Amino acid sequence: MSTRIDRRFEKLKAEGRPALVTYFMGGDPDYDTSLAIMKALPKAGADVIELGMPFSDPMADGPAIQAAGLRALKGGQTLKKTLQMARDFRAAGDNDTPIVLMGYYNPIYIYGVDRFLADAMEAGIDGLIVVDLPPEMDEELCIPALKAGVNFIRLATPTTDDHRLPKVLQNTSGFVYYVSMTGITGSALADTDKVAAAVTRIKDHTDLPVCVGFGVKTAEQARVIGASADGVVVGTAIVNAIANVIGPKGEMTANPAEAVATLVNGLSQGVRSSRLAVAR
Repeated sequence: MSTRIDRRFEKLKAEGRPALVTYFMGGDPDYDTSLAIMKALPKAGADVIELGMPFSDPMADGPAIQAAGLRALKGGQTLKKTLQMARDFRAAGDNDTPIVLMGYYNPIYIYGVDRFLADAMEAGIDGLIVVDLPPEMDEELCIPALKAGVNFIRLATPTTDDHRLPKVLQNTSGFVYYVSMTGITGSALADTDKVAAAVTRIKDHTDLPVCVGFGVKTAEQARVIGASADGVVVGTAIVNAIANVIGPKGEMTANPAEAVATLVNGLSQGVRSSRLAVAR
């Protein structure tokens, strides 16, 4: 069954360019502002939206995304509200942009897997990235998600060797998210030559698109990464653009949606100037 993610990557492949995949934290700094940011992303050039599910103990996130999660939780964001945000986004008229929920398993487990998947499908969610569920736990959420028609997107890292990679890819769908360095989100940009070699190595094992993230902050970095990848993932830079217009007492010093749109528009220009160098 073809999903919005499949259709979007097929379209971009025909256009000969990589995707711009944009992450933001649902509910940061509050529901209405966050929804406005989400609505602004496709207009600014985002091809895929990763919608963060705030969690109190985000073990893989750097300081910026941790702070965003805490702001969202303080503002009353819940998993139910994050699903509602996707629902409201779809109701505003965008039925084409893929939405991927990204976060940790604990809130989903508490919500209930069957109920979560039913609500996610109804809300217009297309994929899941659950960073703390390894392939050995596929029966928990991955297999039920695939049966429900939701893509389950897996992370590969520089330490995922050729022995481990087939296991990681076994039930992966939609795209593969290559984390271009070890460590937490928001770290320095990885060596682009190593990224290109890693993308080629992953493609030896799968026909899925390979998107590269962690550390991309500028249009030029997006252009360079996009030369070898099927997609460029940007998260921390977007979260920082929001944080930079929030004052010490939580007051807005500028419009967060406009700040994000300006950043994403530049990143989109970088991605659109890329030409996929790897033979498809």
